[in-house]
This record gives sequence, C-alpha cells and structure tokens, in this order.
Amino acid sequence: MSDLYTITLDISRYDPDTNLSWIQSYQVQAGGILRFVDVFRKINDEQDPTLAWASSCEHAQCGSCGIIVNGKPMLACELLVRDAVAQFNTHTFSLRPLRIAPVIRDLVVDLEKAYDRIHEIKPFLINPAPPPEEGDEYRIPPETVNNYVEATRCINCFCCATACISSHRHFLGPNATMANIVRLMDPRETAKDERLDILCREDGVYRCHTSRACSFVCPKEIDISHFLALGKEGKF
Repeated sequence: MSDLYTITLDISRYDPDTNLSWIQSYQVQAGGILRFVDVFRKINDEQDPTLAWASSCEHAQCGSCGIIVNGKPMLACELLVRDAVAQFNTHTFSLRPLRIAPVIRDLVVDLEKAYDRIHEIKPFLINPAPPPEEGDEYRIPPETVNNYVEATRCINCFCCATACISSHRHFLGPNATMANIVRLMDPRETAKDERLDILCREDGVYRCHTSRACSFVCPKEIDISHFLALGKEGKF
C-alpha cells in the first residue's frame, strides 16, 4: 500500500501520581490521511492504553487538541500523517504538550488555567451600547465589521501563546490581547477606558516583541500580529 507510512512518535509523558517525566517512543504504521488524533487512538488500541491526550470536536473549532510537533504548535486533529512527513521532511516526530499551562498528564494541559488570561481581558461587551431607537437590533455596517471579523475566528487553541517569544509570566498573550483589541474596535462597546487600561497595563500589548510567530502558527491563519500592531498604534 503506497500510502502507508511507518512513523516514530517520541512523546513526552508525565505521571502526576509519581511526578515522573520521560520520553516514550512509539513506532506506528499509519495511512497518510490519518490525523494525529487517529494515530493516538491507534496507539491506545494497539500499544499503550495509558497514553493521555486531549480532543473534543476534532474539526479544528475547539482548540483542545493543541500540541507541539517538532517544535511547532499545531492542532492534532488537523495534521495528517502525509502532511507532517512532507512539512517536516522526516518520519520521526517529537510531540510535546503546549507550554501555556501546567501539564495534567502526558500531552494534556490544564486549559482552565490557560483561560485565566482570557477571562482577565473580559472577552465580552463590558458595557454594550443600547440598540438604536428604530429597532431592537444593533446593526454594524459591513465596512466596520470587516476591520475585525478575521480576529473573531480565533478558537483560543493557545498555539500562538505557545509560540510567542515574550515571557508568559509577563505578557497576557497574543490571543487574549487580540480579543481585547477586537472589543475596542467594536462600536457596541462603550467601556473603552477600561479596555484601554487592560491593553496598556504592565503585561499588556507593549510586551509584544512583534516576532510574528503568533501569525505563523495560527491554525485559522489569522494575522494576529496585525491586530496587536493596531493595538500598539491605537488604531481602533
């Protein structure tokens, strides 16, 4: 079968009961159109039922299956075996958990901790403007929406935050900062001063080093660095 690949996965393992960490290698024969989440299931079924990994929707909409593949943050539900071989020019893959939160087990990180940064910026309308008198809908002109609709496709997979070269201890992160900037661009938001305080605080947008790593790894192909640049320039 020409589309059958023999790949080696060097996977970071962590056992919270013993607090031990190690790298474990698995050799797998897999079809080229299998996704990495499918390969993980194959390992669970055929080699090691204890390997822990995370997924939910498996349609690149929830972001829960983010991992680091050969140094690049990616979604395991999107990455096909044949594409991984072609992209990295190898049949051996180093798989690590994202670095944005404590590891719970193996490739599973505590996303609730990661979401603390999102909650800090209040990703909702803090003080929405009342709808116009002529109706009960707040209509936004298409030319206004077009300025920020790209950013609304963010699924908070934290791939960008993992790739970011700024210190995670001193920066809210690209996705959280972009979410705040989007609300600043939203004409329904009236709490602009509060949002500006969040944007410009010590761990805000000026901690960004403009490496563009966030845009490079975004699974939704959002130019995150563009929105951070708008935040730095005050162009809302």
